[in-house]
Amino acid sequence: MNDVTLFENRDGIAHFVFNRPQARNALTFEMYEHLREACEKADADRSIKAMLIYGAGDKAFASGTDIAEFRALKSAQDAVDYEIKIERVLSTLEKCRVPTIAAIAGACTGGGAAIAACCDLRLAASNAKFGFPIARTLGNCLSVANYGRLAGIMGAARVKDLLFTARLIDAEEAKVFGLVGEIVAPEALATRAEDLARTVAGHAPLTLRATKEALLRLRPPMETGEDLVVMCYRSTDFQEGMEAFLAKRPPQWRGE
Repeated sequence: MNDVTLFENRDGIAHFVFNRPQARNALTFEMYEHLREACEKADADRSIKAMLIYGAGDKAFASGTDIAEFRALKSAQDAVDYEIKIERVLSTLEKCRVPTIAAIAGACTGGGAAIAACCDLRLAASNAKFGFPIARTLGNCLSVANYGRLAGIMGAARVKDLLFTARLIDAEEAKVFGLVGEIVAPEALATRAEDLARTVAGHAPLTLRATKEALLRLRPPMETGEDLVVMCYRSTDFQEGMEAFLAKRPPQWRGE
């Protein structure tokens, strides 16, 4: 791993850090892959009992996929392959052998919020903001698996609320929605996250692992949703969304 992410085993607690604070920890494909590799390291290293995931700085946990990455999507298959690639990362995180804890400060949006939703526990600084504002920015969509994960956490009505309004919710509302379990002052986040990781790491690992696996088995099987991905990512609106985002102007949606 290079300096866009950091990984360290600190006395049995793995620390994984998104390390692009100058870009609000916007996620490159490389960073997604590093997260997958970190989960595989945690699976293989029996000295690791829990993993903390957080963003460098206090502005963002992760602000979503870097827009530059979307410019590489030139065909319908590229769009499908993108979602397959991201889903491989998220499912690896979700199935990680050890408990995973997202410590969230600042923006937790788009791909960042999808990553947080895959973690077992989430705690937030009081300055955290959550959301999927794609209906007013890029005009793309989530994968069916991600819609399912979010619905499992907060229910379909609240998923629609977030996606249809394209708003960002604060930490207090995120707690009401079930997205986070605890809110702390920004300056206390690192210490509290470490304490929580130590607590969880001290418990029976097979009980924790069985609980994770049992809940995954309860989830109903889902369709791939490739047609929805192609519809959005290959649309005129998506191209307009990217151009408008980079030009910092409102997009002109056409619904095609």
